[in-house]
Parts: sequence; structure tokens; C-alpha cells
Amino acid sequence: MSMNKTCLHQAHIDAGAKMVDFGGWDMPINYGSQIEEHHAVRKDKGMFDVSHMTVIDLSGNESEKFLLKLLANDVRKLIDGKALYSTMLNNNGGIIDDLIVYKRSTNNYRIVVNAATREKDLAWFDQQITDFDAEFTEMPQLAMIAVQGPKAIAACLEVLPEDISQQLSELKKFCAIDAEDYFIGRTGYTGEDGVEILISEDNATNLWNKLLKAEVKPCGLGARDTLRLEAGMHLYGQDMNDDISPLECGLAWTVRKEDVDFNGAEAMNQLRQNGITKKMTGVVLTTRGILRHDQQLVDENGLTGIITSGSFSPSTEVAIAMAIVDKNFGSEVKVQIRKKELPVKLVKLPFVRNGVSNI
Repeated sequence: MSMNKTCLHQAHIDAGAKMVDFGGWDMPINYGSQIEEHHAVRKDKGMFDVSHMTVIDLSGNESEKFLLKLLANDVRKLIDGKALYSTMLNNNGGIIDDLIVYKRSTNNYRIVVNAATREKDLAWFDQQITDFDAEFTEMPQLAMIAVQGPKAIAACLEVLPEDISQQLSELKKFCAIDAEDYFIGRTGYTGEDGVEILISEDNATNLWNKLLKAEVKPCGLGARDTLRLEAGMHLYGQDMNDDISPLECGLAWTVRKEDVDFNGAEAMNQLRQNGITKKMTGVVLTTRGILRHDQQLVDENGLTGIITSGSFSPSTEVAIAMAIVDKNFGSEVKVQIRKKELPVKLVKLPFVRNGVSNI
């Protein structure tokens, strides 16, 4: 089976990337040093090719109505040019995916969903849209470059056309510039300031090269993962999936409580009535070692939890993790690593945000 490649594939090879199979895509894991790339984004600026993400445009008279059914968050909060993070639930309240939706104009939206869930998401859209006067189109001709870090915006202002730079200098967080050749959201997946730039595939390499000249460091998926983990941001398939509700994995804030006629709303209501028994927490290892996905946690009363994402944190220089634990979890917690039980402490997420450690 041949691997999918983004239009920046050659640019990665030229920059010395180590490529890996990421859900059927040949993507850069790093360009020599994952740690250096991580620090570049926390302290300065870095860029990621995220063209493997799936972009869907939605239009039609009942687009808003459709999204109110499809998503747990409330798209009526959106004004033109504003973005919203939401979960998309199945009828049991499990998470099909998490996504960002941008409102472009009345009943006109752009949605960015995960690459690994593309087929499942499109099939769900297809099935759900039949009752609505709305249609969606996948936009594979768009590439996407995320430029992230405290100095990311400054670098973008240098390389973008003057009229776009002018708009970017005034762009608020979680808003977008919607221009003919650029769609730029002040969003990201690193816990730092920055933008995600959607641009036609034909122009993507040119933009990438301009950003390189402006000394923006190319970063791979390795650094993207440690950055988002430090920022307490969920990864689909690990920190959430089809079997867990947003109320149990720290995403209750994405679920609206009024006018609840969305998919999975009934299941959520039921869960609230029965009592939510699980919660998401941050975990810090107090000794040497590494925390990994699927390791077991146990407290003094024998209650257990499970690590959903874990790694060494370059910013804090300790092992950190996100975990789903029992709501009544105790304070003396240990993690099982191989045959040992090592002490950990539970902390509030995020671990690091805007360059500042909360540990």
C-alpha cells in the first residue's frame, strides 16, 4: 500500500527530516532533534506541516441547524471569522472526533478534523446530513502549515503579503482571516500563540521556504506531541475515543447545557443523572522513569486509573502524563512500570501554557 504524502514532502526531505508512517501518511517525526524543536516552539518559533488534516467546507440554508445536531458545543456562539472547538459525539455520548469549526458567513463554515479519523468522520457527516438542506465538500487541495511560538506571529508578519499582515496584526485568538489565497486561524495545538495557515497546495512550498528564511524552525510530529501534552491538549484515539464521553475525560466544557438536541445529548443526560465516576487528571512522576500510554495507576484504596498519554516533558524535565482516573481517587498514587510501583503526584492540567510551567 502506498503512503499518502503532503505537498511539502520534498521540503521535509530537503530539510533532513526523519520520516515515519503516521496513520498512512509519510510524515516528519523530527529534523534531527525533537527536543530542540520542542524548545524552539516554547521559547521562539517553529512550524509544522499539518496538511494531512482533513478540511471540510459546509454550506446551505440549514448548515447551522445541521451543526447544532452534529456538535456538542454551540455554533450559535460564533460570529463571522470566529472559531470554536467541539467534540462530535455518537448516540451513546462517545467521541467520534474533536474538531475546530470556523464560521465564514451565515450558514457557511469551515471545519478541520483529524487525519486518522477522516473516513469515519466523512461517513458520519454523510449519514447525518440527509435530513438537512446543507452540503459539505472535502478540500484536499488545501495545505496547512502551523506556525507556533511566542515569536511566531512576528515571523508571519514578515513573510505574508502586506494586506494579510495588516489583518494578522489585529487578529484575536480563536479568530480567522478569510482571504482569497490565505485562510489563517489564530489557533494551534501547542499551548503557545501562533497561527494555522490554510493555503493552496501550489503555494505551500513557497510559503514554507519563506518561513525557513525567516528562521522558523521546522518541527516534526514528535515535538508536536510533547508540546500538546504539556499544554494538556487531548489526542484523539488516546485521551478520548468512541467509548468515552467528554464528561469523563476533561472535555465537559465543550458540551452545551441549553437546547440540547445534539447527538449523544440523551446519553450525557443519563450519565449526569447516574453520576459521573471518571475524570481526567495530570500526572507527574516524582522519580526517574517514563510515563506511557496504557500504564496502570493505583491509589491507597486500590482504585485504579489509566494513563492515556505520557512522555518526558522537555520544558519541565520530568515525566508527565494525562490519565483517566476514578472521581474519588486518593492522594497516594503509584504507577505500575514493568514490575515496579513508582510514586506519582496528580496535578491540574495544563503542565505548561504560554511558556510557563504549572508543576
